[in-house]
Amino acid sequence: MKVLITGGCGFLGSNLALETFKRNYELFIIDNLYRKNSEDNLEWLKSNRKFKFYNLDVRMTEQINHVIKDIKPDVIFHLAGQVAMTTSIADPQIDFEINALGSFNVLNAVKMFSPESIVVYSSTNKVYGDIEWAEYKETATRYVCDKFPLGFPETIPLEFHSPYGCSKGSADQYVLDFYRIFGIRTVAFRHSSMFGGRQFSTYDQGWIGWFCQKAIETKRGLAKEPFSISGNGKQVRDVLYADDAVDLYFKAFEKIESTKGKAFNIGGGMENSLSLLELFIILERESDVTLNYVKLPPRESDQKIFVADMTKIKNLLNWQPNVDKISGIKKMIKWIEGL
Repeated sequence: MKVLITGGCGFLGSNLALETFKRNYELFIIDNLYRKNSEDNLEWLKSNRKFKFYNLDVRMTEQINHVIKDIKPDVIFHLAGQVAMTTSIADPQIDFEINALGSFNVLNAVKMFSPESIVVYSSTNKVYGDIEWAEYKETATRYVCDKFPLGFPETIPLEFHSPYGCSKGSADQYVLDFYRIFGIRTVAFRHSSMFGGRQFSTYDQGWIGWFCQKAIETKRGLAKEPFSISGNGKQVRDVLYADDAVDLYFKAFEKIESTKGKAFNIGGGMENSLSLLELFIILERESDVTLNYVKLPPRESDQKIFVADMTKIKNLLNWQPNVDKISGIKKMIKWIEGL
């Protein structure tokens, strides 16, 4: 079994690579090592087992063609992408080239040179825009949307709000259309929030890890000034731990005849949903600290709520998360403390 992971030195890619090792599959990784600490993940992976690494960017059409033609992978986990909303607004051209054009390059190379390959794509909840058409209530700690008690299903309207939403949404639709038109077996996962080991979080990417880091800094006396949050802290996301995401990705290609040509909303579900304020309550309890922060205006196109209604994927694959939000946060704190 040949597994190719684009963006394989990122957070999710590293975790999928480790599972590939455990299964004794042949691993190939494409990564341009642009993201913070991706080189650390590369060295960590090299310490586990041998694999073939390509220091390439998915925008490199000819090189991507050559790699896929040469490998003819059984499955491609396509994770490479520009992942920060803030970057997409600061430089929408780069965002488009990486997310939309880069994804097209991968799909087209498969069509031309390896049409039997399965492509599992890491999409985003941002394909639905800011979902301001929904009605929300405000409690002391979170926003609530009574009309969708299980979260948002795949049937809500697509609305590519923001450059990031446009670039990822374009790729998302190409992934589905390459199945409809060309018969390439593809799957799109529209993720809410993921977290776990090998995630080197930053201010604009990996919010669970970032605020776990702030709690640890506070506990160690390293927080010299308040950190900032965007909005009032009542924004809600459901959170999915890395181990559960990895399990899902492998199940998706193992049961490709059921999943091909489909998009799925993926997260931890309503029972594993959190607002920023609720996360802070957990972190203060677990770390025995008081977090000191200031509130900034809301980010452009920030959703008040995104929780994935996972009825579709649960029914199709009999999959559901096993790591609850509290256990996952404890694991995340422990991993960051060990750095």
